[in-house]
Amino acid sequence: MDIRTRAVLTGTAKDSQYNSVITPIYPTSTFRFEELGKHKGYDYTRSGNPTRAALEENIAALEGGLGAAATATGMAAIATVLFLLEPGDHVVTGHDIYGGTYRLFKDVFAKRRISFSFVDMMDPEAIKKAMRPKTRLIWIETPSNPLLHIVDLEAVIGLAKNKKAWAVVDNTFLSPYFQRPFEFGADIVVHSTTKYLNGHSDVVGGAIVFNNAKLGEKVRFYVNALGVSESPFDAWLVLRGVKTLPQRMEAHQKNALKIASFLEGHPRVKKVYYAGLESHPQQDLIKKQMKGFGGMLAFELDIKKVPLKIFFKKMKLFQLAESLGGVESLIEHPWSMSHASMGPEGLKASGITKETVRISAGIESPEDLIADLKNALGK
Repeated sequence: MDIRTRAVLTGTAKDSQYNSVITPIYPTSTFRFEELGKHKGYDYTRSGNPTRAALEENIAALEGGLGAAATATGMAAIATVLFLLEPGDHVVTGHDIYGGTYRLFKDVFAKRRISFSFVDMMDPEAIKKAMRPKTRLIWIETPSNPLLHIVDLEAVIGLAKNKKAWAVVDNTFLSPYFQRPFEFGADIVVHSTTKYLNGHSDVVGGAIVFNNAKLGEKVRFYVNALGVSESPFDAWLVLRGVKTLPQRMEAHQKNALKIASFLEGHPRVKKVYYAGLESHPQQDLIKKQMKGFGGMLAFELDIKKVPLKIFFKKMKLFQLAESLGGVESLIEHPWSMSHASMGPEGLKASGITKETVRISAGIESPEDLIADLKNALGK
């Protein structure tokens, strides 16, 4: 089935008693046993819930995975994957990944005897040099957050396979509508379902999608043992939101391209980062592995001409806020907001500057959004 059909129908036909066309919410914390040792598939909601199972079925179908585990937040999903590792193991990842992921790796798991190398993931040679005998995982974020650098999935996943390491791809920015990492051999795909999969800025959640039964068993074990599974109501919200994922992604992309094109021609903008622009230096790779460009972009503001505080204060439609992927347009300053936890040293290594501004293009009128930017940038 087409992904638009799967988004609407997968995980919905669950009510055989009343034939509800949407998935019911099962808010119960526990389930009654029919007799000792016998129940109807569920015993306790932390371990499993019909509503959450429906969402997991849907996301796995969209990504082309064998199964999925829905977690309470995107960070819970990332942390769960790291629990698959043992003390002494090594991870190779990008130096320009999401600030929360960077913080989790560097300030939490590094203290638990898991080591990390933060490298330029666009350079396969840099990845090769960083790999060690104990490298067990390569963490890939593509496009990167917020500079939209594209990682060659086929090449990097190939390096992981040669090392017998897991290749994990954070697919939050593009969603399965525009990119499916399993087609390139990924072992695990991770999402913050808070973002595009839900798409309405009214819930937090995460997902771990796997393509191997044994690996899936480990993932589910840790989700249950750590107690990081998503609540039934939150799972229902994401399942509701994902039905319009294809239509929303097309609208996000259309607006992002118009905004990026406008910014690229503005004299008070130094540089624009967006995969849909012809000026993006990785066009061949974009065409090879992406089915679209997404709704995220960033740019370098000439803060000598337009001070940051004045620029953000003049915004009327764009909302100054972290997060992304909702129907409303958001704008933020990675250096002091979403990526501040990287610290000045990590930020400089990543290429993020004090002039970097990140936009999550919503689905409002593009003309209105551009007028808002025009006003904020000044004459």
